[in-house]
Amino acid sequence: MSEKYPAYKGLKLDWPAARVLRITIARGKANAMDYELHHDITTIWRLIEDDSDVSAVILTGEGRFFSAGGDFDMEKQIVSEFEMQLKLWKDGRDLVRNIVNCSKPIVAAINGPAAGGGLAAAMLSDVTIAARSAKIVDGHTRLGVVAGDHASIIWPLLCGMAKAKYYLMTCESLSAEEAERIGLITMVADDDKLQESAVQVATKLAQLAPTATRLTKYSLNNWLRVAWPIFDTSIALEMMSFGGPEAKEGLAAHLEKRTPNFNPFSPV
Repeated sequence: MSEKYPAYKGLKLDWPAARVLRITIARGKANAMDYELHHDITTIWRLIEDDSDVSAVILTGEGRFFSAGGDFDMEKQIVSEFEMQLKLWKDGRDLVRNIVNCSKPIVAAINGPAAGGGLAAAMLSDVTIAARSAKIVDGHTRLGVVAGDHASIIWPLLCGMAKAKYYLMTCESLSAEEAERIGLITMVADDDKLQESAVQVATKLAQLAPTATRLTKYSLNNWLRVAWPIFDTSIALEMMSFGGPEAKEGLAAHLEKRTPNFNPFSPV
């Protein structure tokens, strides 16, 4: 393991079943992402692709959170530093591309609140299982930025345009049951059965004919490749919006625990 993967600070790796690699997001109480963790969850998929010992992957979070999104030190940097906007633009594109192009089946086990880059990885997984107590939210517009890190490429395919527009524009959170009902996730498991369910599904996928399974995934992911220009536009607009006044107000309001006071007039 140590020869194939670096010593990650915010990711824990283990093997819960034969040929099944489990990645656990583990950074602080809420598993919030700094740039290093975001970069690691972006680049690990290329290593997995080249690892002949891996036939299926589980992605989950440590403790009560799956991932609470970007930490606010990183958010402050994105708002104020053009160089960080470019770094996150590149990383965000690579995160989506690397997961879409990873041939190994990926099972997301959402054990708690999920947002940001962690949510992106979960929604792009091939099978997404959520604990009954889990919450899913894409909170971009609440912070005054465009929903660009993954949602435009996958949410309309999963739950339809009407639901995608509603949840992505309002930032309303979804319970696990509602996410399953609208087709955003694959299934719900009781909290104490989540990891067991994920291991069962991943083991089943790992035992299938590997070439047939991986090429089926490749074929189905062509829906996402066709939609790439849509995603590419959304993430570019997200980075552009980080430099605007709405992102500054959205971040300030969150840090000050108040309702944001956005200017009702927009040049768009």
